Amino acid sequence: MNRKLILYIAASLDGFIAKPGDDLSFLDVVQKEGEDYGYAAFTSQVDTVIMGRKTFDWVFNAINDVPHPEKETFIITRTAREPMGNTQFYTGDVAELVLGLKTRPGGVIYCDGGAQLANTLLKAGLMDEIIVSVIPVLLGGGVRLFEEGLPEQRLELVDSKAYETGLVQLHYRVYSGHA
Repeated sequence: MNRKLILYIAASLDGFIAKPGDDLSFLDVVQKEGEDYGYAAFTSQVDTVIMGRKTFDWVFNAINDVPHPEKETFIITRTAREPMGNTQFYTGDVAELVLGLKTRPGGVIYCDGGAQLANTLLKAGLMDEIIVSVIPVLLGGGVRLFEEGLPEQRLELVDSKAYETGLVQLHYRVYSGHA
């Protein structure tokens, strides 16, 4: 059985994952003590992470460490670098990487951003599920989650959940093939 590739990401109501300048401060709107919006339950199924280099750099600078140190992690980049523990810097074809990962035994493969990587994987038809936490804010600009020119893809709603902070989490399964 093939492993699932799941995008788990937050976006503003108008579809941006970051403000101009890759500013993620809008996420603070839904910060609540003791509430992780299902993140721990989701990541407990994950054993492999793929992430774009810009996202990696932002997280690394924010926490002063590699994200997901206990998981096999691939940072998609154009510049070769030495591995950092379980974190490898991958300069090859991302579609080939994901196809190879999907045939290996293991848990969920987590696409942990950013938008460029997510859109590349959607264009290649490799994304199996999409979980978007919609933050109750309109940003009006920034880094768009879904870019124009993606092939049409039908989605099936798996679950939706509203939280008292106004965050709404939408979980979709991507149908095989294109609509």
